[in-house]
Amino acid sequence: MSTENLIALKDDMVAFIEGHGIKRLPGYVTEDIASVLWEDNGNPDGWKDFVEMAKHVGAPFVTFSEMTLDGEELNEMIADAESLNFPDDESAELAEAKSLASYAGKLGFIQLGFVHQGVAFLHETTTEWYERFQNLLEDLEHLQEIMLDDEDEHHGCGGNCNCGENE
Repeated sequence: MSTENLIALKDDMVAFIEGHGIKRLPGYVTEDIASVLWEDNGNPDGWKDFVEMAKHVGAPFVTFSEMTLDGEELNEMIADAESLNFPDDESAELAEAKSLASYAGKLGFIQLGFVHQGVAFLHETTTEWYERFQNLLEDLEHLQEIMLDDEDEHHGCGGNCNCGENE
């Protein structure tokens, strides 16, 4: 979806779900649950078909989760990018993190879900910027892991690597 804020879509979803007499359960279905992701095939109103399917199979509720870009979380990400890339203050990760500042406070992700015969069926709507945000989070976590692994290898030498550090 090309929009920058999904708030109007959220309002439409809430009204449509309630209009079908289905309750909303605030909750996010994680990746460790057996699930099937709904494919819209480019249909921007595919979420309506998803809600109608939930009603058709007799789902008593639809899970509803939303993610808004938190300004504090973004500031922490920028600080992490700065510290991970020091002294390179022009790193790609830092530039990307700073470019997301205009989206702080905006709704970027909505997940709908229902369970049928032990399987969670999911519909996800996201903005391009929220996908970039999630990818950047993963990249920064990966960089932190690499740095920690390098530090563990270096300092795990017991002082036998001529590094001048003794544990």
